[in-house]
Amino acid sequence: TSFNTSSDYRLKENVTNVTDGITRVKQLAPKRFNWIDDDSNTAVDGFLAHEVQTVVPEAITGAKDAMTKEVLYVDDDELPEGKKVGDVKTASTIDPQNIDQSKLVPLLAAALQEAIAKIETLETKVAALEGE
Repeated sequence: TSFNTSSDYRLKENVTNVTDGITRVKQLAPKRFNWIDDDSNTAVDGFLAHEVQTVVPEAITGAKDAMTKEVLYVDDDELPEGKKVGDVKTASTIDPQNIDQSKLVPLLAAALQEAIAKIETLETKVAALEGE
């Protein structure tokens, strides 16, 4: 399976380097959890969508705490026994947020590059101190 997204430079404008990668990655809060409807897998690593949305909004679709709209029976509906117009036909349910974790990769790459640069600077300083 391949999931591709257009990335050609000719389709983009206002291109700048990510310079706050470490700061933003530190705002991400990885979690360990299990899915309510799958008690067989109790050790999943991931994120809570609404928390990621504040750091990488383009990675999240949907709204926090959104619910589907409740549908009521109306005059033109065939009414099951015991139901009347205005009764609930389809109950409201969770309308979950979704995360495209691939959208985190550029931020993670930027943070790693920043961390590597800091490590290299520290290594140079340590080497200079040891050389004295």
